[in-house]
Amino acid sequence: MQKHFSHFVKLIYGMMIVVLGTALTYGGTLLAENAGESGGAGAGISKASAAGEAASAAQSAEKKPSRYEWRDLFDGKTLNGWKVPKFGGEGQVKVENGCIVMETGDPMTGIAWAGDFPKINYEVEYVAKRTDGIDFFATVTFPVGDSFCSFVTGGWGGSVIGLSSINFNDASDNETTQFMVFKDNQWYKFRVRVTKAKIEVWVDEKKVVDFIIGDNKISTRYEVDLCKPFGFASWCSTGVIKSIRVRELTPEEVKAIEEEAEKTRL
Repeated sequence: MQKHFSHFVKLIYGMMIVVLGTALTYGGTLLAENAGESGGAGAGISKASAAGEAASAAQSAEKKPSRYEWRDLFDGKTLNGWKVPKFGGEGQVKVENGCIVMETGDPMTGIAWAGDFPKINYEVEYVAKRTDGIDFFATVTFPVGDSFCSFVTGGWGGSVIGLSSINFNDASDNETTQFMVFKDNQWYKFRVRVTKAKIEVWVDEKKVVDFIIGDNKISTRYEVDLCKPFGFASWCSTGVIKSIRVRELTPEEVKAIEEEAEKTRL
């Protein structure tokens, strides 16, 4: 009897060891799987976070415009970024129908940009018209390095265009002087491009100024001093401007212009 009982105890003890070993093995497997899942989830979260940060950085880079792209200086609604110079006798400046209106002054009305503006290797494009008067309606003053210059849009009675000034000679009396008829209430597109080598101007896609700077002295007439560094003015006329934009030239564009100017000088 005792022998049978001892055998039974050994049998029960062996079964308990098998069950316990199986449980420990299964538990270890679960722990390992849970740990793997936890690590995988953490790695996934980390990867997702990194991907999100990369996407955000890419979006920020996409939103930041290149300095070589056109940048609007007029929002079509307000004069934000612009100052109205006190010339004495100036007309009212207002935004009307999505345009800047410089009403007839006695003699001059204008606006001046109050923000950052390039000094060299850039181009400006604007669209303007005269609605009243017989003289210039959107003469633009702009930087040329550390100097300034103006392109006159129909001065001296309404038909003179050119740069003011070159070697102290204004647009009515230098090598850029030309004559052009501007019709009232007709839009004209102007583009001014400035590099160390040249000042170039287009009116409605036609190049009207191609001036190599060289050793020439570039300056402005005193009347437009308050339009510096960049601005517009009308003289005894109402000028309307509907768009103004600027961009810097690429190094490739600058190089091509300099090479062209060098060939012309030779």
